[in-house]
Amino acid sequence: MKIYNISDLKDFMNKLLLSDTFDYFLLEEGTIITANGFQIDGRVRKEFYTKEEQEDENLCPYEFSLWKDIRPLCFQLIKGKRTPLSFKFVLLLMPAHMEKILTNGGFSDNGSLVKAFTLTIKYDGSNAMLMTGLSTNTFLMDKTPEQLWDDAFRKFLINRQISWEET
Repeated sequence: MKIYNISDLKDFMNKLLLSDTFDYFLLEEGTIITANGFQIDGRVRKEFYTKEEQEDENLCPYEFSLWKDIRPLCFQLIKGKRTPLSFKFVLLLMPAHMEKILTNGGFSDNGSLVKAFTLTIKYDGSNAMLMTGLSTNTFLMDKTPEQLWDDAFRKFLINRQISWEET
């Protein structure tokens, strides 16, 4: 687990809310505090859809909503003359990307050990920080998956020119 304090807040907010920078993620949950508080449960409610839509793997491929689908809603809640008091988003890297990182790093997992690579984004009204994490199905003595995720995420930040200070 690594924590990154964002150096250029305006650039980061643009990349988070107005671009496809984080579109490889799913939204597990979100909280936005402005004049009101908003809680977002990113879990897809398949019963909302018709039986045919539920069977369409392209419509509901994941347990959680794509960040790119929820991002415009979050932007609408956050934008305005005043900055939000705070927000927090818990994102999960899409499974195919997680599997690629694990495989390329030489870690063999058929989905039984590593559940998700997580990214928690917190904004407190003046500062933003990002925190990587790992969700597992069981206790892991091996820290390889965590290290692979931290390394991959650092490269992600560099490639997308997101400036940070590590704590």
